Amino acid sequence: MAIENNQLVSINYELKIEGEVVDSNIDKEPLEFTYGSGQIIPGLESRIADMNVNDTKDINVPAQEAYGEYNPEAKQLVPKEQFGDLELQVGMPLQGQGEGGQPIQVIVTNILDNEVEVDFNHPLAGKDLDFSITIQAIK
Repeated sequence: MAIENNQLVSINYELKIEGEVVDSNIDKEPLEFTYGSGQIIPGLESRIADMNVNDTKDINVPAQEAYGEYNPEAKQLVPKEQFGDLELQVGMPLQGQGEGGQPIQVIVTNILDNEVEVDFNHPLAGKDLDFSITIQAIK
């Protein structure tokens, strides 16, 4: 029986990128989400539709169905004074607001004399994701 829109689904997962575990909730509380509401990446959601409670499945989600392809043009130079007294470091994630007030996350990629280069790509952009999923509950 396929999972249907608006059902509450609970999963345990392990996420690997290029064979390295980067996230997992194994032996922790399951991740709960409402199926069909866009709370998880589309490529994963579409690939669990035919699963049932206690089913386990290895799922590959290509970058374009996860966080998108990496866009090298999604970097921007920002005047250093906009960061105030913050001690910036390369690789540091920062949260700000987009034009519509929505939260956005950027990564500091370079610190120059008067400017800071930030990357608007999601940290997992351009990466294929390998999940091991177990369905814990469908309500």
